Amino acid sequence: MNFMLPMEKYFGKFELVHSFYGAMPTGVTESETGRIFVCFPKWGDDVKFTVAEIAGDQLQPYPNLETNLANPANDAMSFISVQSVVADGRGTLWVLDTAAPNFSEPIKGGAKLVAVDLKTNTIRNVYTFTEEVILPTTYLNDVRFDFRVGKAGYAYITDSSSKGPGGIIVVDLDTGKAFRRLSGTPPTSPDSYLMPKVEGNILMNRNIDGSISPFQLASDGIAISADGKTLFFCPLTSRHLFSISTKALRDRTIPEKDLLFRVEYRGEKGASDGMITGAKGNVYAGDYENNSIRKIMPNGNMETIAHDPRILWPDTFSIGPDQYLYIIVNQLHRQARFHYGRDLREKPYSLLRIHIDELPAPAY
Repeated sequence: MNFMLPMEKYFGKFELVHSFYGAMPTGVTESETGRIFVCFPKWGDDVKFTVAEIAGDQLQPYPNLETNLANPANDAMSFISVQSVVADGRGTLWVLDTAAPNFSEPIKGGAKLVAVDLKTNTIRNVYTFTEEVILPTTYLNDVRFDFRVGKAGYAYITDSSSKGPGGIIVVDLDTGKAFRRLSGTPPTSPDSYLMPKVEGNILMNRNIDGSISPFQLASDGIAISADGKTLFFCPLTSRHLFSISTKALRDRTIPEKDLLFRVEYRGEKGASDGMITGAKGNVYAGDYENNSIRKIMPNGNMETIAHDPRILWPDTFSIGPDQYLYIIVNQLHRQARFHYGRDLREKPYSLLRIHIDELPAPAY
């Protein structure tokens, strides 16, 4: 006798934008003119170029192949290992270069934030950092912007270190001066009590020599409110959402011990990698443990807008002028470092999108 048993319900209408059969992508962004850019950090795959534009069905190195070839003689003007790309809605693609292939110590002078002019496809500005900002353990992860403050605006970058303090790096885009905030504090640190589970299995570092250790990554997901006044952030290994006033972050007269008390706890949202904010004030966040996408409304209410077995680790988010939420799905949890050296990823990796009826949060 055959029995039809109840099954888990999946929902959310996705469209496939691009399939990746080469290196594993992490970042995605769509410009105000509809151009789509992606990046491929050097985590062990054969990365021929670390930043690309999706042109039709093809990946084109961006802005050109030469820039994507690491050049030790000129680390500031070449991309080494890019984790995040963000189009700002006003003609610039911002490239966040970790300069830390395979999660190594960042190459001195190589970690940077690069502004590429989308009209001329040339580098306009390069922001490098001092040793007080880029620690030997730093891993630059994601970045958000607000051009309504200061002379040229500010950038906010998460340090998602696995071996040292997490934190938020604040960059004055006029002077180029940068400084760390909330460095090593509980809101930017991994939740030591969390044991993440993906596809029914506990996610932890399982090394080829048989040794194991907890999987712990610091502040990762970051989003800025539509008015630019609030920064939302979360550690990668945590189910909790935090926020802080951007004005307080920029104010260096507030000591770190006092700044910590300016952090607001926003509740549990699930364990997220990428986050993004829409023009209506909604925060969109992945839930990599449950193959889901969440919408957190300004009043604190939360809704799951998609739950699908194909959402195998939702990484970076981007909202385009077409009111679609773009999501990189890259099976990060199936990497060899979590499975005693066995790579369980199945190509292709995916860029998906879902219509959300909301424009990106303005930054200017």
